[in-house]
Amino acid sequence: MRLAAVTLRAMRMRLKAPFTTSFGTEWDKDFILVEIKDTEGRSGWGEAVAMKAPLYNEETVGTVWLILKEFLIPALLQQPPGHPREVAGLFRPIRRNYMAKAALEGAVWDLYAVAENMPLYRVLGGTRTVIDVGISLGIESTVDKLLAQVEKYVAAGYKRIKIKIKPGWDIDTVAAVRQRFPSIQLMADANSAYTLADSAHLAALDQYNLMMIEQPLAHDDIIDHAVLQKNIQTPICLDESIHSVEDARKALTLDSGRIINIKVGRVGGLTEAKAIHDLCVGRGIPVWCGGMLESGIGRAHNIAITTLPGFTLPGDTAASSRYWEEDLIEPEVTVQDGVIEVPDRPGIGYALCHERIDKYTLYSETFRI
Repeated sequence: MRLAAVTLRAMRMRLKAPFTTSFGTEWDKDFILVEIKDTEGRSGWGEAVAMKAPLYNEETVGTVWLILKEFLIPALLQQPPGHPREVAGLFRPIRRNYMAKAALEGAVWDLYAVAENMPLYRVLGGTRTVIDVGISLGIESTVDKLLAQVEKYVAAGYKRIKIKIKPGWDIDTVAAVRQRFPSIQLMADANSAYTLADSAHLAALDQYNLMMIEQPLAHDDIIDHAVLQKNIQTPICLDESIHSVEDARKALTLDSGRIINIKVGRVGGLTEAKAIHDLCVGRGIPVWCGGMLESGIGRAHNIAITTLPGFTLPGDTAASSRYWEEDLIEPEVTVQDGVIEVPDRPGIGYALCHERIDKYTLYSETFRI
């Protein structure tokens, strides 16, 4: 690959409604876009999904910018890869910083697909032309407001409903949703809000026929999750604990969880996401693609990875209109009867709206060979 330049853009977009989890409430989404150009003027795009504060993991928008500028971009421009699969190895000497790595690697994958005149999903080995999607609903001020949100998205055809829980907003909330909607596919996401001391409390969720409970215990744990899984019937889905195929292998060996949520940013990029997928397929473990309030660019990468055959559960890649008054891609991501049609254009499959990208750019910096 004959690379010419990398441009970073610090972005800020206003969410249509506040999104609340056990971490807190977000109104504005700050993130970084990465554009990489080759010597023929073609571009590939990636998105860094780190938050403003180190709440989900240790990365922030500020640290991602620093790591990209000082370490990852120089490494990439000094030693351009022959194939995007080589980028992960190039970045391996840099410890962790998975979201920074994923953003730049994603742009390389997109550029490679554009150069090959192929859709990104096909370059990755995807086979599906439509994908099932679910919706992730944040914590509301009242149960009635949550029920109204669930009703809205069930009526819209979403295949699975995920609700956020935390101590004080869990058993009664799940019970109310299940009573109103007895047959929907329902799951709960705890975002590490509990400890092993809450095992009996969490076991009370077994009666509500949940698909899974996502990451109930510490963000870096696979030991206590294995103990908890032995004491509850509801399958545990691991999210924050899994950063690599090695993490996944160890967790599955311990039976720390029976489902894995693969987030491209969390695991360092599409190459590692695919490796985790392949491991889980070999172990008979279902996977699905989680979301981080991405713009359409990051959303397009999620769609591409979800076309791999092991993604058998609906993911979090909802329609653009769920979060944004206007997105950065054209057409925007749309959901019809709970599915997304995978675009077949080269690269991520969507055209970029450069006017909107410029509109939401706070500042930018370009690095050239």
